[in-house]
This record gives sequence, structure tokens and C-alpha cells, in this order.
Amino acid sequence: MGYSQRGCVHGESVPYITQERREAIGTGDEPVTSGELNFVLTQTILGYFKQRGGNYRVINDILGALEGAKLEFYRRIATPYEDTKIKENGDVYVS
Repeated sequence: MGYSQRGCVHGESVPYITQERREAIGTGDEPVTSGELNFVLTQTILGYFKQRGGNYRVINDILGALEGAKLEFYRRIATPYEDTKIKENGDVYVS
């Protein structure tokens, strides 16, 4: 496919992590940096996109899934963490 962002066509190298780490992740290593996590998510999304034909419905499905995952992560992980830190350190939103 010829989809591009600033000239980057699918299949080109992602400049944020080394080729060695891309290959290691491709063979099962877990991501250890935010750049590597972004790489794994991007590869998953692009695979889904290519496998399903790359039309508007698929783009919408991907964006919806990402938003849902983000919101669920925030609800289940970030909110309890923030609540714990408020108890430990005090709330800045004190009236």
C-alpha cells in the first residue's frame, strides 16, 4: 500500500528504535521503552489495517479500538494510581 505520512511508506524503517531492537521485538522480546511500545502498537495496527483492506471502516474500527483501550486503561490503572497518590500527598484540588 502506498499510504504515507511525511513520505514514510508502509514497510519503511521506523527511525525511533534500532533495527536490532525491531528484530528482537519481532521474535518475541517485550518492549522496554515508550518508543518500542509505540513500535509494537504501530505494527499491530498496520497489520490489522492491511489484512482488512484499508478502507474508512477499518480506519474507524482502529481508532475506536485505540480510544476504547485508552479509556479502559485510564479507568482501571491510571485513576486508582492517581487516587493513591492523592491520599499519600494531598489533593491539589482543595476548595
